[in-house]
Amino acid sequence: MTGQKSFAQDIPTTELVKKNKGTLYINWGYNRDWYSTSTIHFVNTTTDNYDFVFVNAKAHDKPDMERYWQLDRLTIPQYDLNIGYLFNNKHDLGIELSWNHLKYVVTDNQVMHVTGNIRGQYIDKDTLVTPDFVHLQHTNGNNYLMVNLVKRQQILRGKIFQLSGIGKLGAGPLMSYTISTILGSHDSGHFYYHGWVTGVSAGLRLNVYKYVFIQTDLQGAYANYTHTEMGADHQGRSTQHFYSLQYMWSGGLNFPLGR
Repeated sequence: MTGQKSFAQDIPTTELVKKNKGTLYINWGYNRDWYSTSTIHFVNTTTDNYDFVFVNAKAHDKPDMERYWQLDRLTIPQYDLNIGYLFNNKHDLGIELSWNHLKYVVTDNQVMHVTGNIRGQYIDKDTLVTPDFVHLQHTNGNNYLMVNLVKRQQILRGKIFQLSGIGKLGAGPLMSYTISTILGSHDSGHFYYHGWVTGVSAGLRLNVYKYVFIQTDLQGAYANYTHTEMGADHQGRSTQHFYSLQYMWSGGLNFPLGR
């Protein structure tokens, strides 16, 4: 009995192990974008008289990457800002708030099929759409504000470099800024809620030590514009939905948390 008691007293006390409580991160970067065609519906029955549709409207992005490294031009190009938190020791799941500043421009001077009524005249034909007729651009911009679920999968781990795959699934509002002209009435734009967006992305993150990283992502998204104001008096409306493909590159900082 004495020997057993002595043995129990000699067991070493377990040391407290510093536990990682997860990692906060922030990253900033830029993007290029590609868009599907879309059907755009324009209507104003209060201060004007039109209700017509563009079929298969083509659109493009607007990178504006000239001198983007200058402090007064950082937010002029198509940019991305992400703030996230990876949970617990494994860092395999997380949540993120993302602001994707894309730019969307319906291509001027393209031939589209136009159908509907314009100021009492019925139209149903292929038409050259000039900026004097309709010009539509979400260039300040086609903004995706999303909450994302983040999944990380470690690929390689070394003393200096760690390579991981990053997957995201998210949704949120379109907080966009539209510049437009319709039948000679121009709107220089303002920020407001236009609709909603959902997206999924996959990418690679390369950590340098544990505090700095670079990342690339490819994101597919569905944007549904349910309420875009048109015209100087904001009484016109346009609705459309389209798919976007966004390629992003960014750099960021990790902030490990622990006790």
